[in-house]
Amino acid sequence: MKTKLISLLIIATIAFACNQENTVDDSGKIDLDLKSQTLIEADNEFGLDIFQSVYADKETPENFMISPLSISLALSMAYNGAETETKEEMSKAMRMEDFTRDEMNDIYQKLIDELTKVDPKVVMEIANSIWYRNGYPVQQDFLDVNNTFYNAEVEEADFMDPNTLTRINKWVSDKTHEKIPTILNEISPDAVMYLINAIYFNGKWSQEFNPESTQELSFAIANNQYVQAPMMGREDTLNYLSNDTFSAIELPYGKGNFNMMVMLPNFDKSVDDVIAQFTPENWKKWQSDMKITNNIDIRLPKFKVEFEIKLNQILQNMGMKQAFTAQADFIGINPARDLFISFVKHKTFVEVDEEGTEAAAVTIIGFETTSAGPNEPQKTYFHCDRPFLFAITEKETGAILFMGKIGNPTL
Repeated sequence: MKTKLISLLIIATIAFACNQENTVDDSGKIDLDLKSQTLIEADNEFGLDIFQSVYADKETPENFMISPLSISLALSMAYNGAETETKEEMSKAMRMEDFTRDEMNDIYQKLIDELTKVDPKVVMEIANSIWYRNGYPVQQDFLDVNNTFYNAEVEEADFMDPNTLTRINKWVSDKTHEKIPTILNEISPDAVMYLINAIYFNGKWSQEFNPESTQELSFAIANNQYVQAPMMGREDTLNYLSNDTFSAIELPYGKGNFNMMVMLPNFDKSVDDVIAQFTPENWKKWQSDMKITNNIDIRLPKFKVEFEIKLNQILQNMGMKQAFTAQADFIGINPARDLFISFVKHKTFVEVDEEGTEAAAVTIIGFETTSAGPNEPQKTYFHCDRPFLFAITEKETGAILFMGKIGNPTL
């Protein structure tokens, strides 16, 4: 089922402007300079590695979704405190070798600002926070940089007080509109800091599905088995692509800056076959081959997915090794060099129905110390009655905010 890994499901996970020339005009158009476009390519590779590793994991369920944007923002905050070999490994894994930290921070600052305002008809919220044990010495420059560029809220708290765990989980719940109610089950006695990113997205379809058109229809899952799933339906004029392996549509939200791209394998193909062709070159070609097509008969299942994964091993396999050991160098956070990453945890939520899509993601990085009819027009049929891929993107940049696979919408 997973013999092929993804070569690309992120053509632009994150990236925007490097300077004030990158702006959002009244039409929602975002102009990118060359440096920002280069960062897009760098982030594509990082998001690609994360997604393909999750997809290849035997423990990954049939339905899953990750947010490369959330993971990148959380790790970038931590990266601001890394030095020497720890910094080099993180830089290589995150594809940041060609960017200074100032450049990276400047781009992310604009990203946070621009993504959240590019479409007033779509709710897009990004929040960051730093929680550290009271009395633990944290470099003020580290706190200031993350507060300035990532709008990170900073909290010094009593980690021995049970109310602190409640407060952290409440912050996560509030920032995700209660879609992810908790991120921590306990605070380790050795924990000294948590870096948290939270993203919330709520987009109404530009044209909603009529609930009266939703009906229970067959959806093919693995091994030629079928389940009955609530299938939304409508006819529409949309961007459409069809080739020998798959067909795809773009379903716009709001005024059209954000959309969901749905990729449906042909009957004699599988998700693996689609993924095998994901290269940067193919992606660009597919985007350019998308054409406005009339009378598309859409069938898309309603689905709801909650997913959780610990990313420690995946990030270590990508080369980010020292950060998870006692040899880690986060002197930019604490001068004693006794700090290391104990875990990177990622949780997501997505629900798709007739009105639109609600999605959320949280990434938390934990730090510990080493010591402490015939006349009808011809129709194009796009019936998602078998496993498919989806990605929620911003059209001007190609930035993919969320991506996932649906193998059984009834689960």
